Amino acid sequence: MGDLAINLLASVIAGTAVWLAGFLLRRRKLSRERAFFGLTEGASCLLVVSRHASSPREFSVHRRDVAALVELATIARECGAHADRVGENQPTGEIGRLTEFCVGGPGGASPRSATHVRTILRGVTYAIFDDEKPRLSFTVGGTEYVLTPETSYVLLARCWGPAGGHPVFFIGGLSAGSNLAGARYLAANHPELARRYGADRPFALVLRIVEPAAYGTDFTELAADVTDVAFQPVPQPAE
Repeated sequence: MGDLAINLLASVIAGTAVWLAGFLLRRRKLSRERAFFGLTEGASCLLVVSRHASSPREFSVHRRDVAALVELATIARECGAHADRVGENQPTGEIGRLTEFCVGGPGGASPRSATHVRTILRGVTYAIFDDEKPRLSFTVGGTEYVLTPETSYVLLARCWGPAGGHPVFFIGGLSAGSNLAGARYLAANHPELARRYGADRPFALVLRIVEPAAYGTDFTELAADVTDVAFQPVPQPAE
């Protein structure tokens, strides 16, 4: 009887130790995730997305951009926060007040997205060439990334305004499908990104989506880390 009690006690102690180790591991993982995204329990964050380019309705959003918003809202929910969707014509507020996920590329970029590129991502240039067919691309560090039937690209960046505060996550793809690929990449790879960039360093990554018509977002790979060239200093006025 004494041996049975000892064995039961040992089992309880071992089970408690395993549960406690798992609990602490999950808490540590959650703490890192919250630090990476600048989110806390009960906090709010913003989902900024542009209107569907071919729809006359003010609040219409491309279905793949909706899917991207779902991925980002899931990130917020995992951190214990909640997300508020903001349309392109709605006031967003000052940068850094809340964590912001800004979704939009050159074809239907919201004014907020265009402002981030113009004022923070100064080393990035989006272009639309309306010849016989629209040609979508963005250029970083002298390299042009062009949308083709076989390949698409998205710029995934984390940055801050001049006053710091909460980060902005910019997902600027060459199509709504590439926006979705960028959101899914962020959701799947944020632990690795957190190890590489920590909670307080900006980054800018070009992601390549290979054969999107055949594979959707399943074949998304890192094309280039352009952190060193995407963030340019404010131009100084000439003497």
